Amino acid sequence: MIILASSSPRRQELLKKLCTNFKIEVCKDEELHKAANPKVLAIKNASHKAESVAKNFPQDIVIGADTIVAMGDKIFEKPNGKSGAIETLKTLSGKRHEVFTGLAICVGGKIFTDFDVTEVFFGEMSDEEIAAYVATGEPLDKSGSYALQGGAAKFIKKIHGDWSNVVGLPLYKLRQLAKNAGINLI
Repeated sequence: MIILASSSPRRQELLKKLCTNFKIEVCKDEELHKAANPKVLAIKNASHKAESVAKNFPQDIVIGADTIVAMGDKIFEKPNGKSGAIETLKTLSGKRHEVFTGLAICVGGKIFTDFDVTEVFFGEMSDEEIAAYVATGEPLDKSGSYALQGGAAKFIKKIHGDWSNVVGLPLYKLRQLAKNAGINLI
């Protein structure tokens, strides 16, 4: 059985594009918040999630993922309320940042890891536009305080890379990692 170690409805929807027969088991452990850089942190958190769930399901295939929004070495986690979301979006306005997703697959006592990175370019956003977007509530549970697939789409000038990575589960990279682990996700 394939297990997704995530409660994210966005990751669940994306995984359905690769396979329909999977179940959800959420890692209840605390995420890590420090590492050498955003890429390393994303991979460590994805591995931690997958390994934590795999302890209880050693015969299954466990997929872990962690998405981090960063500008240089500054990491934008889920905001601390509306004021945190406003502050993050003001920082991202008119600038380029990166979205990293770490991937981990635990199978047969082994762990396979990889990551993807996508550049996101925001156009300028006025204070009024930011306030209206934050008032929708959408940014409050998202790393970087925005959803590419949601209301933030109107602010995004362009992206370089995989859009599914920004949403939280880079499908092409996951399919390649599964193949490297000897798994066919069909």
